[in-house]
Amino acid sequence: MRKLLPLIAGGLLAAGPALAANPQGEEQLERALAGRVAGEPVRCINLHGSSSSTIIDDTAILYRVGGTIYVNRPRAGAESLDRSDTMVNRLWGSQLCSIDTVRMVDPTTGFFRGIVFLGEFVPYRRVSSARN
Repeated sequence: MRKLLPLIAGGLLAAGPALAANPQGEEQLERALAGRVAGEPVRCINLHGSSSSTIIDDTAILYRVGGTIYVNRPRAGAESLDRSDTMVNRLWGSQLCSIDTVRMVDPTTGFFRGIVFLGEFVPYRRVSSARN
């Protein structure tokens, strides 16, 4: 039994990301990005040009800046992403960067629900159709 416990624990750690995956979130993300192509990730985005943000439960945050959608898949805390919560950003300027955190708060009670450690922002732009 003693030899079995480390094997079970190791198996659970290895399967952790697979267990935490949200197939519905991935489908919702795919629909939101339909007809768009990913660009090179950036570390920061300018929030002054941002018109909206969307939370995809347990998966990502989408920021719309002009015609571009920036997708942020958190480095940690994605399980705290819930579209019914409010995101609270503490900015040190006009940009939101991959070193920043977002606090998730229940909008009704004001209670802290979790913290999200942002990752890089991947820009998705519409595919331009080339005509002959």
